[in-house]
Amino acid sequence: MKKPILYFLVFFFAANTFYAQQPKKPNASEIYESIKKLNFLGSVLYVAAHPDDENTRLISYLSNHVKARTAYLSLTRGDGGQNLIGPEIRELLGVIRTQELLAARRIDGGEQRFTRANDFGYSKHPDETLEIWNKEEVLSDVVLAIRQFKPDVIINRFDHRSPGSTHGHHTSSAMLSIEAFDLTNDANSYPLQLQTTSTWQPQRLFFNTSWWFYGSQEKFEKADKSKLLNFDIGEYYSSSGLSNTEIASLSRSQHKSQGFGNTGTRGSQMEYIELIKGNMPTDKSNIFEGIDTSWNRIKGGKQIGDILYQVEKNFDFKNPSSSIPELVKAYSLIQNLEDSHWKLIKSEDLKNIIYACAGLYLEAAAETNHSTPNASIKLNIEAINRSALSMELVSLKTPNHLTIQKNIPLSENTSFNFEETIELNGSILSTTPYWLTKKGTLGMYQVDDKSLIGKPETPRHLNVTFRLNIEGTSISYTKPIIYKTNDPVKGEVYKPFEIIPEASVKIAEKVIIFENDNQKEIPVTVKAGRDQLEGFVNIAHPKDWSIYPEQQKFSIQHKGQEQTLIFTAIPPKNQSEGLITPKAHVSDKIYSKELIEIEYDHIPFQTILLPSESKIVRLDIKKRGENIGYIEGAGDVVPESLQQIGYNVVIIKPEDINPETLAKFDAIVVGIRAYNTVEALKFKQQILFDYVAQGGNMIVQYNTNRRLKVDNLAPYTLKLSRDRVTDENAKVSILEPKHELLNFPNKITENDFEGWTQERGLYFPNEWSKEFTPLLSMHDKGESSKKGSLLVAKHGKGYYIYTGLSFFREFPAGVSGAYRLFANMLSIGKDTIKSENNLKN
Repeated sequence: MKKPILYFLVFFFAANTFYAQQPKKPNASEIYESIKKLNFLGSVLYVAAHPDDENTRLISYLSNHVKARTAYLSLTRGDGGQNLIGPEIRELLGVIRTQELLAARRIDGGEQRFTRANDFGYSKHPDETLEIWNKEEVLSDVVLAIRQFKPDVIINRFDHRSPGSTHGHHTSSAMLSIEAFDLTNDANSYPLQLQTTSTWQPQRLFFNTSWWFYGSQEKFEKADKSKLLNFDIGEYYSSSGLSNTEIASLSRSQHKSQGFGNTGTRGSQMEYIELIKGNMPTDKSNIFEGIDTSWNRIKGGKQIGDILYQVEKNFDFKNPSSSIPELVKAYSLIQNLEDSHWKLIKSEDLKNIIYACAGLYLEAAAETNHSTPNASIKLNIEAINRSALSMELVSLKTPNHLTIQKNIPLSENTSFNFEETIELNGSILSTTPYWLTKKGTLGMYQVDDKSLIGKPETPRHLNVTFRLNIEGTSISYTKPIIYKTNDPVKGEVYKPFEIIPEASVKIAEKVIIFENDNQKEIPVTVKAGRDQLEGFVNIAHPKDWSIYPEQQKFSIQHKGQEQTLIFTAIPPKNQSEGLITPKAHVSDKIYSKELIEIEYDHIPFQTILLPSESKIVRLDIKKRGENIGYIEGAGDVVPESLQQIGYNVVIIKPEDINPETLAKFDAIVVGIRAYNTVEALKFKQQILFDYVAQGGNMIVQYNTNRRLKVDNLAPYTLKLSRDRVTDENAKVSILEPKHELLNFPNKITENDFEGWTQERGLYFPNEWSKEFTPLLSMHDKGESSKKGSLLVAKHGKGYYIYTGLSFFREFPAGVSGAYRLFANMLSIGKDTIKSENNLKN
C-alpha cells in the first residue's frame, strides 16, 4: 500500500473506516500542512517490539507538530498475541496487525518498518528472546533499518537496563537498538548491506520514559531529570480541529485486534525522553537542537529551500494550484541533487503535493479483483486535471512494460476515460505477504529476497505509470491497479487487484481429531482462479493412515467457483498423528496452497496463500457427558475443538444465561478473557454459581488480572496474578496423582504435556481459598514453582474449575494431551453420579 504524504486526513478516515483502500483527496489545509513538512529535513526512528507498543502521542507530535519524518520500527508483527475481532491467529493475526499498524500510521503521520523477528509469544528474559530470534539476524535488520531511514534521532520505547523485569521482547528491542547505534556507521558491519544503502550515524538515542518506569508518580517527581528532555504533546491543530492527543487516540484505536480502542484527550500533557547516547541539547524541549533540519543541510538545497519557503509563505488556500509553477521548479532542481537519500524522499513528497494542488485524479481499475498468470486484463483508465494549469497525459506504461502513447491535453475539469487491455506473463508471482512465502523458524521469518527485508508489506508490482507534462516538466505517477465496486450500503468500495494461482485447495478443519478408530469424511475444496479449470486431487498422508479414493477429478466452469470433493480417512487402531496435504493437479502443475482472504472494515482487503495442510490425530480418549454450553470471550476455537471429539457444543449468549437454559448442559465452559470483555457477565455470576451448586461443572479459562468485569471470579476466594510459564517444554509435576480429574475417564500423566506450543499457560491465580485443590506445578527456568495453572473446587453438588493453561493455543495445534485433560475437566463428577444412580437402581 502506498504511503500517503498528507497527514491530516483524520476526519475522513475516522468517519469512513471501510474506505481503507480509497485514494486520498486532501483539502487545502491538508495540502498546506504537507508543504510545511516538505520544508523540514529531519528524521526520527521510534523502536519497540510489537504492534501496539508504539507511543502514538509522540509519533503524532513529531510528525505533525515538529514536522519530522517519523517512523516506527516494530521488531515483530504481533503473531503471538490474541485476536479480539476474529478467529485468525499466528501468521494470519500477524497480517492483520501489520495492516493495523499501517492504518495507525496513516492517521498519526508516521511510516512503518519491521524486522524478520517472529513474535513467538511472551518471553521473560532477553537471553531467551535473542536465542530464539537469532540475535545476529535481527540486529542486522535493525542496522539496515537505520541505514535506510537515516534518522537523526532514535527513540526506544523500552529500557535496555532492566532485563528480566518485563517482556523479553521489549527489553531486547532496546538492547538491539543501542547496539545498532554504534554499528551503523561502521563499514565493516554487515558490509553486504552497503551494496544498496550507505553507512549512517544517528546523532542521539533516547529512552521514552515516564513515571511508570519509576514505579510511581511520586518517585518520578523526585528523580534526577538532568538527562531528560520534555515537551508538551497536547498541541491543538486548528487545521484539523483536533488536539495531538486526539489524533494519537484515533491512531491507537486502529489496534482493534488487541482491543485498544482509545478515548481522545485534550489539554496539556508532558512527554519525557532520557538521553542514552549522543550529546544533550541545551534546549530540553528541542530534540533536534544543533541538527540542521533546513534545506541548507544538503548541497544544492538552499536554492530549493528559497523557493519552497516562499511557497509556504504565499500559499493560497482558495487556489492551491497557484503554487504549482514554483513547486515544479523546485522539483526540477531536486533532480540535480547529489544527496540521493533526500532527493528520493522530497521528490516523492513534491510530486504528491503537485498532484493534490492540481486536483489530479489518475486511476487504473481492473474489471475483477483478481486474476491468474497468462490472463488478459481489461483496465478502465481515468485521468482528470481539476486545475487551470497546462497539463498533458503523455503516455501510460503497463505492468508488462508496454508504453502506450496518449498525448492527450488534460483540460480543466474534463475527465478522460478509456480502456486498455494488458497481458499478464506466466511468471508473475501470486499475491501474498512476502514473509510467509517460505516456512521460517519459531523465532524468525525466512525472507530470501533481501531487498524486501524491513518493508511493511509486499510491494505492488501491478502498476500503471502515468507520464504527464506539467508546466513543461515531465512528472510520472505510478498507481497500483485496483478494483472497485459499488456496495449498496457502503457505496464505492476499493480492493487491491491480486494475482492468484489458477487453482487453490483447502481442508476447512486444520485439526481433525479421531476419538476412536471409526473413519471420517474429509471434504476438500478446490477453488478456480480461472474459467474452465479441470484436474484431479489427491491427498498426501502418513503411512499408517488410509484415504480413499486415491484421487478424484474436478471440473469447474467459472473463475471464483468452488467444488468440494469428499474423501474418507481411516485412522490406525492405536494413537497416531501426522499431516495431510491436499494436492490439485492441473495439467503438469501441482497446487497445494490455500487461498485465504481477510476482510475487516478498518484495514484493506488481504489475500494470503499458505500451505494447505491439516493435522490428523487418532486420539486415545474417553469422555463423559455430551452437551456443553459455551460462553464466548475474546475469541478462540475451543468450541469447534470440543465438537471434534464428539461433544455437542452450544454457544450461550449472556442474555440467555438463566437456570432453565443452564440445566440442559452437562458442563459450562467460559471462553478466554470473557470476564475482561463481556460486561453482562457481572450480572450472571450468581446464576452460574447456582448451576454448579446444583450439580453442574463450570470451567473458566484464563483472564487477565486487569479490567475484570466481575467482583468474584469464583464462588470462593480466587485472585489472579501475572504468573505465567512461557516455556512450552517446562516440566509439569502432578501434585495430586489420585485426584479424580487426573484419573477419570483418562489417566493423565506427564506425557500428556509433551508437544505443547508457545507456552504452558498464563495469568495463573496466586491466591485461593482452602476449597480449591491445585493439581499441577510448573515453572520457568530460575523461577519458583507455580501451582495455580489448574484449580478445582467442589461447590455444592458440582465442580468449579479455573485454568490458566493455554488450551486455546493447544487445541488448534492438535495437542493430544490437552484434549485428554479437557475431557477429564468436562467429565469430573460424572463417574460419581453414575455410581450413585446404580446404587439407587
